[in-house]
Amino acid sequence: MYLRLTSSLLVTLLMGTSSALAQDVVGLEPAFPELKFSLPVAICPLPGNKDAIFVIEKGDPVPNPDAEKSSDKKKKPASAYFGGKVQMVSGLTSGKPSQRVVLQINPKDGKFEAGGECGLLGFAAHPKVSETKQVFVYYSLRIEGKLHQRISRFMVSSLEPFTVNPSSEQPLITQLDPAANHNGGDLHFGRDGYLYISCGDGGAGGDAFDNAGYINKGFHAGVFRIDVDKKPGSLAPNPHPSVITDAQGAAFYSVPSDNPFLGATSHRGHPLEAKAIRTETWATGLRNPWRFSFDPKTGACFAGDVGQNLFEEIDILVAGGDYGWHDVEGNHVFNGKDASGKKGMPELAPASSYKSPIHEYDRKLGNSVTGGVVYRGDRVPAIADAYVFADFASGRIFALRELGGKWESQQVAKDIAISGLGYDASNGDVLIASLAGQVKRIIKK
Repeated sequence: MYLRLTSSLLVTLLMGTSSALAQDVVGLEPAFPELKFSLPVAICPLPGNKDAIFVIEKGDPVPNPDAEKSSDKKKKPASAYFGGKVQMVSGLTSGKPSQRVVLQINPKDGKFEAGGECGLLGFAAHPKVSETKQVFVYYSLRIEGKLHQRISRFMVSSLEPFTVNPSSEQPLITQLDPAANHNGGDLHFGRDGYLYISCGDGGAGGDAFDNAGYINKGFHAGVFRIDVDKKPGSLAPNPHPSVITDAQGAAFYSVPSDNPFLGATSHRGHPLEAKAIRTETWATGLRNPWRFSFDPKTGACFAGDVGQNLFEEIDILVAGGDYGWHDVEGNHVFNGKDASGKKGMPELAPASSYKSPIHEYDRKLGNSVTGGVVYRGDRVPAIADAYVFADFASGRIFALRELGGKWESQQVAKDIAISGLGYDASNGDVLIASLAGQVKRIIKK
């Protein structure tokens, strides 16, 4: 995922948008014309509420403090930059939406990091937030200069109006990150009440840190499933420097007893020591799962996994699934020595125990997938019951459907810098977040 919106990229995307309008089968319009957002990356629900949603703002990269002294009036002073924010948009049912900041990230033990693909990347309110008063976030920070990715719990100080107490942060996982890209960062609660977390392979290129083939190194290259309620029967996680513990050495979450890698003795041919396994792992072998979601009708977990240089993929994730990175990219053998395919396109991967994507596309259509959502509404028939996703670089928006046992995609619209998709809680419309500072709605054309 490329979360830098440079002026040259913006021009390229805008030119591409104008050339493809004739193909559009759905329309796009500003979802909230009177509201303004800065670098939105996700749209999240407030459980049990049809009148409000959350828009997650990534946060501006903070310049050198010397920028305050700059005489260049075109540059923003350092004081004009801000950390990641959670904006609550309410009044959906009345048609008179308003916005309000309910949380701004400001870690006590480090410095919030929003450069490149870092920032405030994920947010999820507890399914019973009105009872537990809990929300969860995924964000980037530097501790003593070293980059980390963090999952934290915050407490809601007021339900009416909804407000999160910024001083209530309790980190759950703080993973040292060797590179600033491939951070995943999505958070969702499943129907089972457990929290699912997506993490990238550690960054750089070609799985440079050799994380994707292991489930005993850390929180990398997969989707992780934890029990934030510490229900009876759930287990303590194995010790790891990333797992935060209290004064008694207990983690602030537990591991569901049916997580798929509990009791594993090997993975991809590597023997495993029981105490070293990241038993939080639910699905593995993903390069950079940039946005996943659960189908509201079936509960199926769809994910967009960003490719290396040749293929983007859409997966349906299942418990225990291994999606093959870095042995495969999409449906093809990954050749690290010729990752760009300059010497020859890679052949199809042979049959294996890896889970194949349900869909892949090449560089003719885009080069950075943004995972989407399954549309179950009836206001836009052209995308009815389709998985709607996008490509960040090309701006193409696709509808993906299973037809006769095969998944087929159709380009339905085009926009710019699409970083996340979600729902309007009042009517089920698909909403699109763009780093251009917009939240748009897919409408019937």
